[in-house]
Amino acid sequence: MNAEYYNQIAKSTAHRKSRDENKDFIFANPNYLKDLVEITCDTKDKNHHKACWILELVCQERIELFIPYIDTFCEALPHFKINPALRPTSKICMFLCKSKKVILTENQEEKIIETCLDHLIETDLAATAAYSMRALFELGKKHSWVNEELKILLSRDLHNQSPGYCFAVKDILKRLK
Repeated sequence: MNAEYYNQIAKSTAHRKSRDENKDFIFANPNYLKDLVEITCDTKDKNHHKACWILELVCQERIELFIPYIDTFCEALPHFKINPALRPTSKICMFLCKSKKVILTENQEEKIIETCLDHLIETDLAATAAYSMRALFELGKKHSWVNEELKILLSRDLHNQSPGYCFAVKDILKRLK
C-alpha cells in the first residue's frame, strides 16, 4: 500500500469538498482504487470509515471501476460495525443492487441480503436502514422470499422512528403491493 495515499485518506474529513477531492483523485489515478478498497475493508484500521466515504462517491459515479473488488467488499460486509462506516457501505450495497453495469454472483447477493437484513433488525440509523431496504427491494425482484421478509420487517411499529425512516418504509411498502 502506498503510504502517501494512506496519509491522504487519514487526513481527509467528512466535508463534501474533502470527499470529492479524494474521489476525483481516484478517477485521475484509478490504480489507487485497490488501496482504497483495502483500507475500506480493513475494519480494524481506524481510518476505514474515511475510505468508506470516498468509495461511496466513487461507486455513485463510476461503479464499473469497483467491479473487480466486489468480492472483497462483500466478504468484509459483516465486519462493518461503526456508525460512520455503516451508512456508506449500505449505500454501496444499494448502488450494486440497482446497477445495470454490475452482475452480482449468488454469493455476493447472499452477503448483501444477510447484511442488509441485519441492518434492518439491528440498527436505529435511518439512512443505513433506508439504503438497506432499497437494496433488499432490488434483490427481492430476483428472490421473492426477500420481499416477504422485507414486508414483515417494515410492517413493525414506526412510532419511534425518524420521519426519513418512515418515508422510506412507506415508499418501499407501496412498491411491494
